[in-house]
Amino acid sequence: MMDYKKLLVVVDPTSDVQSALARAAELASRNNASVTAFLSIFDLSYEMTSILSNQEREAMRLGVINQRKAWLADMIKPYLERDIDMKYEVVWHNRPFESIIKFAIDGKFDLLVKGTHEHDKLKAVIFTPTDWHLLRKAPLPVLLVKEKSWPLNGKILCAVNVASEDEDHQSLNGRIIEHAQAIASKFNAEIHLVNGYPGTPVNLAIELPDFDAHTYNETIRMQHEQRVNYLANNYGVDCNNCHVKEGLPEDVIPEVAEKIDAELVILGTVGRTGFSAALIGNTAEHVIDAINCDLLAIKPDGYKSPLED
Repeated sequence: MMDYKKLLVVVDPTSDVQSALARAAELASRNNASVTAFLSIFDLSYEMTSILSNQEREAMRLGVINQRKAWLADMIKPYLERDIDMKYEVVWHNRPFESIIKFAIDGKFDLLVKGTHEHDKLKAVIFTPTDWHLLRKAPLPVLLVKEKSWPLNGKILCAVNVASEDEDHQSLNGRIIEHAQAIASKFNAEIHLVNGYPGTPVNLAIELPDFDAHTYNETIRMQHEQRVNYLANNYGVDCNNCHVKEGLPEDVIPEVAEKIDAELVILGTVGRTGFSAALIGNTAEHVIDAINCDLLAIKPDGYKSPLED
């Protein structure tokens, strides 16, 4: 069972409403955990001001850091009054995602929590480069937070991949469900599994006149249903809460999340680089953009961040 005892929250310096901090505090209060509010700041103008001496530039930089520390100290006061173990940290760094991940690794944090940005006019989530890097490179689970609350007796949706029987995929499926169980135990939530399976390849139907698309489709569907039910039975999940649908994961996951009114979607990210990373990230980006709830991204067991020494 997973246990979140040390939570690291990425603070949004552009907003006074910190949904990620509120979510982390909620988790901490139910799990007797500690929270660190983390802010990475950088202003190139302070580094480029050639008319100032090094000492003057350093004094200006420290002035900005201290100003932000005072802002964070005010922000966490209400949580301290509720006896939540909360502290803050401000770091000067020109690459926020690097400072976040390195701080998380050095501090041995269990969960990284970050809010998402919504475009006011389009009502769509703006997926920032920092979000992208954290999903790919952070070795710990990353929780991307929206505004939706986590009520008791809610629903958690686990996106599982049963298309492959290799050990890495099976292990990752297990980790996803274990994280769901850890959170569900604190909120008395109901766990659901979702899996999308591919439809009949169009070229097969065209090139093979005798090809029975319906039988092929039913065979694939049954195979996926059997594997998802097997997974559910192994982890004590009610098979009535298993959702197997034809389609791409980025389409099926949001559809089921909306149907069951999920508070949280949990999926796995492999954290590859290059073209395969674009595919992995693409699924996560589409899912967080299309769902009206939080997203928890889990890395495989043994994953090592490229930023680790």
